[in-house]
Amino acid sequence: MIGSGKMEVVKHKEIAHNIYEMTVIGQQVAQMKSPGQFVHIRVSDHSEPLLRRPISIASIDSETLEFTMIYRVDGRGTELLSQKRSGDTIDVLGPLGNGFPVSAAETGQHAWLIGGGIGVPPLYELAKRLTSNGVKVTMILGFQSAQDVFYEEAFKELGETFITTVDGTYGTQGFVTTKMNELPEPPNVYYSCGPKPMLHAVEKALKGTPGYLSFEQRMGCGIGACFACVCPTTEGDGAYVKVCSDGPVFQAGVIA
Repeated sequence: MIGSGKMEVVKHKEIAHNIYEMTVIGQQVAQMKSPGQFVHIRVSDHSEPLLRRPISIASIDSETLEFTMIYRVDGRGTELLSQKRSGDTIDVLGPLGNGFPVSAAETGQHAWLIGGGIGVPPLYELAKRLTSNGVKVTMILGFQSAQDVFYEEAFKELGETFITTVDGTYGTQGFVTTKMNELPEPPNVYYSCGPKPMLHAVEKALKGTPGYLSFEQRMGCGIGACFACVCPTTEGDGAYVKVCSDGPVFQAGVIA
């Protein structure tokens, strides 16, 4: 069920370079069931910017009716959003999309959670759900530089966590696949979110292992009506999916 309405900002702060964590409260949180779903935010009360901004849900607290989202300031829309303060309200459409299948990892199994940049946030709620189900989780999180790293300690509370940076200023120098290749044994299942090139590299490295990938894509409406976020599938012959409504999570091997 898709809800829409005003939600109140509870907390809002910068947690890394141009990376903000915002917690809001409202009845729509009761509808947030699946880690990996997202919300569509109207960043201004005016007509400009016209389009909403899609932001991943990082954490859900059904008891307090609060949820947390993490986003990067990268343009006018998110710059306006970053100016919101506690007590302000924002217009939220969501939850939207299909999230990660938590049940794909069984109790006692080992799951890898692999995130890149702003693809890291949805993996946090997923990690909480998996550990509560008795699944061992290992996190491999990639960033550009030390100034971009966030939530390392939060993830460490849930399982072994490795950080990679492209420039080598923190953790392992290289990409997430660099660290993946160093680990002694593959997982039973993996979940990943990040830029498309990273997702395909992860998919290739873990070929034969069940996996689920969450794709980042520019969106217009967020509900599957505008076709702005279509992606070709491996079926060919003009077969496409809409990332916002068919995804954003797909089984490995579906997206070309």
